[in-house]
Amino acid sequence: MSRAVCPGSFDPLHNGHIEVIGRAASLFDEVLVAVSTNYAKNYRFSGEERIAFCVDSLAHLPNIRVVPMGAGLLADFCRENGATALVKGLRSSLDFDYELPMATMNRHLADVETVFLPTGTDFAHVSSTLLKEVAALGGDIRPFVPDAVLRRLVDRV
Repeated sequence: MSRAVCPGSFDPLHNGHIEVIGRAASLFDEVLVAVSTNYAKNYRFSGEERIAFCVDSLAHLPNIRVVPMGAGLLADFCRENGATALVKGLRSSLDFDYELPMATMNRHLADVETVFLPTGTDFAHVSSTLLKEVAALGGDIRPFVPDAVLRRLVDRV
């Protein structure tokens, strides 16, 4: 069975994430959506909320399992969960430049390959940070986030 990990903080999950995860689900038998916590970041949503967003919004994909990543290296998480691949969505060449050294290190540490999927053109400009900013300033983010995220994000701003 082929297993991949699609990691992210998903603060919040948006439709660009869902699009990439859905495509990964068509390539692998199982995809673990690993909700990570970077202690250097200030999150708008708790880990439990971010996991709930993912579970709710990805329920239509039967071979997706949402799990907390926990502390430690992504390479170790992949090894411990029997994953042979990481899936990363790319919006631009800037994302590639940022992700390539990590992909090389993860292959070195855990013999895990990174599969880069270019995001769909409808979401190439979308990031969680940008969506939080637009929502805080009263902009309409409905086309870019699942309903559960929209309700909670609007409540927070």
